[in-house]
Amino acid sequence: MRCLVTGGAGFIGSNLAAELVRRGHAVCVLDNLSTGRRSNLAGVDCEFREGDLRDPGAVSGAVRGCEVVFHLGALPSVPRSIADPVASNEVNVGGTLNVLQAARSSGVRRVVFASSSSVYGNAPEQVKSEDLPPRPLSPYAVSKLAAEKYCQVFTGVYGLETACLRFFNVFGPNQDPDSPYAAVIPLFTRLAMEGRPPVVNGDGGQSRDFTFVRNVVEGNILAASAPGASGLVMNVACGGSVTVDTLAREILRILGREDLVPVHGPVRAGDVRHSRADITLAARVLGYTPLVPFEEGLAITVAALACPPGRPGPV
Repeated sequence: MRCLVTGGAGFIGSNLAAELVRRGHAVCVLDNLSTGRRSNLAGVDCEFREGDLRDPGAVSGAVRGCEVVFHLGALPSVPRSIADPVASNEVNVGGTLNVLQAARSSGVRRVVFASSSSVYGNAPEQVKSEDLPPRPLSPYAVSKLAAEKYCQVFTGVYGLETACLRFFNVFGPNQDPDSPYAAVIPLFTRLAMEGRPPVVNGDGGQSRDFTFVRNVVEGNILAASAPGASGLVMNVACGGSVTVDTLAREILRILGREDLVPVHGPVRAGDVRHSRADITLAARVLGYTPLVPFEEGLAITVAALACPPGRPGPV
């Protein structure tokens, strides 16, 4: 089938595009390269279109002729959304509306939307299931929740099949350690490689369901064809829990830098305390099960960050 991956030059999108091509699908990537990189698609035989989700013409052109749209394009990061809530809304909500409009007009069979565990906010339940009321704590979380609702409305009103996947703390190769909004795993890895201790926001007791990117890629591909997925919102994660302090120490162990001791900084605005997924619904509807456990995925990721392609490894 022919697929569109919005945000396909980004971290998750490039991994998804590569796997779709590997499975024999024709892939078009739409990305404005604001956070994505062409180098993430090196060796991936796909069509690339540079364009912005806020441009209806660019979106319509990319969607045309596609059977499935994987909508991963977004302006990521909770801190970024707090600094600029208007941009988050324009890209994540307005851009999603453009994708849905184009998909409906072009006769797309299904749109798979990348949502976020951030919509749960600080729900008191440590394990997050899809029937919990959303409690977003940041403009980013609000934008993802609004986009979910648009997807469901397009299914209910217009008959466009949509499936929304709430990702939990995805990590893996192609994550950018140099961004000012870098995710915690590439950030901790880069600091340790530079001989500097990881800086943990808060006391380090906050926990996350860290999910290796291959698991999320598999969830997306399953959601593109599962008969009962349309109109649903589903968690995609490992169903486990790791504290940030434990994560930091495990990265130091992998890199052989146990001489470094994590230091603690202030709590970051918009952060939730605990986030762990109930993946029962995705298992039942999609047949989803995590393919790569946290420990294995972390070892792969740290190795990739420590020795990126074209650069000699550490001596």
